Amino acid sequence: MQLIRTRIEAACARAGRDSSSVTLIGASKTVSAARLEEFFAAGLRDFGENYVAEGVEKVRHFQERDLNAIWHFIGALQSNKARQAVAHFDLIHSLDRLSLARELDKEARKFGKIQRVLIQVNVGNEASKAGIAPAALPTFLNDISRLENLQVEGLMSLPPFRKNPEDSRPFHRLLRELRAALPSSVFRLPDLSMGMSNDFEIAIEEGATMVRVGTALFGARG
Repeated sequence: MQLIRTRIEAACARAGRDSSSVTLIGASKTVSAARLEEFFAAGLRDFGENYVAEGVEKVRHFQERDLNAIWHFIGALQSNKARQAVAHFDLIHSLDRLSLARELDKEARKFGKIQRVLIQVNVGNEASKAGIAPAALPTFLNDISRLENLQVEGLMSLPPFRKNPEDSRPFHRLLRELRAALPSSVFRLPDLSMGMSNDFEIAIEEGATMVRVGTALFGARG
């Protein structure tokens, strides 16, 4: 884990940023709760899960041991899983449609909670991936601004995979530019969740405040 943090610090230095401005999220899909405890003991506090049921088990495991981790939901979220997601996750990265926003808002109201969310943007315009089309982002933000139990804190992207990390730069830059184009007096979106094991350093150079690192942190998974 220290190697990843060193790489984050170096990327921040190249971009003239403070390394404290970047949150390392361990993308912990298929990693056991017991193993995550080891990373928690080493100082990692943020974990990202792709599947609700698997994530809920780990959240409960940590709660039973009074381990105060921060849990991010980073996978595709079905509307029928909204209640569980709201009940167990601090930040949902993958809000990608109005129907899901309404469901999350409804469930958050039941819990008396303001659910923190990021909007997933389909920066590569890929038919196989979820996310709001870049051109539709302002309208979507306006539509969900009426939902009182949602707090939009930023944008998230899952760009097309590129073997050469440098080739992912335009996609990360696009997400940053989309945020910059929004009227700051209306939308305050401090966070950009972008960059994974292959390209998190490039993402940091382009403004990422959260990087979702799995394989480079936990090793290859079957």
